[in-house]
Amino acid sequence: MRIKILAVGKLKEKFWKQAVEEYAKRLSAYCTFEIVELADEKTPNNASAKEDALILEKEGERILAKISPDEYVIALAIEGKLVTSEQLAQTIEQCGLRGHSKVTFLIGGSLGLAPEVKKRADELISFGRITMPHQLARVVLSEQIYRSYRIMNHQAYHK
Repeated sequence: MRIKILAVGKLKEKFWKQAVEEYAKRLSAYCTFEIVELADEKTPNNASAKEDALILEKEGERILAKISPDEYVIALAIEGKLVTSEQLAQTIEQCGLRGHSKVTFLIGGSLGLAPEVKKRADELISFGRITMPHQLARVVLSEQIYRSYRIMNHQAYHK
């Protein structure tokens, strides 16, 4: 299976990069794992609703351009379905059983995801009702994908 994370924004801090690289290394035993970083739009302080919508639209176009029709898309969105690690593992496993060999996770920028992107997603999931920086979301998602594979393979994972 090929798992891809499409993320708006770049990881600049070394500690975020190292964390994601560690999980990418661990995931190489289970799947082809890739992260694609997309440029984010600079959001001015006190941006108007119209400016925010334009930024989301531009970022959304970049995201949609990187998704092929055969990809199963799971978008991280605060209003998405709350999932446990076991449920995420089941979702990934079901994708494989249903013939979806490409699963793509989406992480938006500081304003989230454009409505068009959410419409393209096959599922919207949430790791909670909190807002977190996209850098941290990428680390958490990478870890949860790794944990999912450990669960699917009935392998122990530290507590």
